Amino acid sequence: MRYRRFGRTGIEMPVISCGGMRFQGSFQSEAEVTEDSITHVASCVHRALELGINHIETARGYGTSEFQLGKVLPTLPRDEIIVQTKVAPKSNPAEFAETFETSMAFLGLDYVDLLGIHGVNNEECLENTKRCLDQALEWKEQGRIRHLGFSTHGPTDILIKTVELDVLDYMNLHWFYFFQDNWPAIEAARRRDMGVFIISPNDKGGMLYQSPDRLIELTAPLHPMVFNGLFCLRQEAVHSLSCGAARPEDFDAHLETVARLDDANELLSPIEQRLEARMREALGADWTETWQDGLPEWRETPGHINIPVILRMYNLVKAFDMMEYAVMRYNLLGNGGHWFPGENAASVTDYDLSECLRNSPHAHAIPEVLRETHEMLAGAPQKRLMSND
Repeated sequence: MRYRRFGRTGIEMPVISCGGMRFQGSFQSEAEVTEDSITHVASCVHRALELGINHIETARGYGTSEFQLGKVLPTLPRDEIIVQTKVAPKSNPAEFAETFETSMAFLGLDYVDLLGIHGVNNEECLENTKRCLDQALEWKEQGRIRHLGFSTHGPTDILIKTVELDVLDYMNLHWFYFFQDNWPAIEAARRRDMGVFIISPNDKGGMLYQSPDRLIELTAPLHPMVFNGLFCLRQEAVHSLSCGAARPEDFDAHLETVARLDDANELLSPIEQRLEARMREALGADWTETWQDGLPEWRETPGHINIPVILRMYNLVKAFDMMEYAVMRYNLLGNGGHWFPGENAASVTDYDLSECLRNSPHAHAIPEVLRETHEMLAGAPQKRLMSND
């Protein structure tokens, strides 16, 4: 394993982390957790530690993950593990505090190394975060948490505003090859010496664990997961990638990423050229270079249609055959709350989009692309795997 200084926390963080999102035995009740599921979590954690992956992260919103980890973590040498949990901000700080106490009781620990304010995804969440900061900073003074950060699925401007609070030590965010929009937030965090942790590079980053043949061919000789991991870790400002392991063997695919890290630039350059060439071949050079220009945010669009997300899914299907990923993400629209906001294009023919698209060089083409994408991807609505949205 390789390690990087996690910003001003000073923690030596493994470049691959053990994510607990898929540990949960249940999203409903701790009473549903079985001894077998606890044994299974223990086997995942012990495998991670064998590989030098000593950062274990979970959240109050991850169903019974904390409860199950609480049967394992207290049996480990406390100074040899880095434990992170996350708690959503509330308009009432007392409710935030109550949730934190539940997390600590389930984990069975005297302190956590990292507490993330979970889901700073919009202005309301940011305002609630500000309301809860005094309480969180008090826990830091008491030693119940060592470092305070935040996690987010939000837009770049919200990330930067949160970073600019100047009291948070690290950030968990989405940033990977197929979604690079949040780089300005990483740069803002780097200027403040904050830790940077990439959420879900293999799932939200493209469901790369079940990549289509075309994508596998384009990223050869690397598997798409290894390519994406190297793409992220090539940047020294990125410190760790989450591996949401459901089985002990799920960590194995990431060992190649670590082993090839010193050769990242040499390995990535020809692959990036092939991916970019394929985009131009499939979509045309003009669309490839300018499709994002002048697009409205979902709040500014009639029917709250999330045009940027939908066009991104269209691109990934047309260029790389990433149908399963696109279907999953597209059908989450309308069901993801502030974690994945906006609506799909089911109602696109009911609206005149000319005004909201006035700054786009593709204003005339986009309504038809939206209609085509809906026809191509519409299916059963998806629901986020989160118990405390």
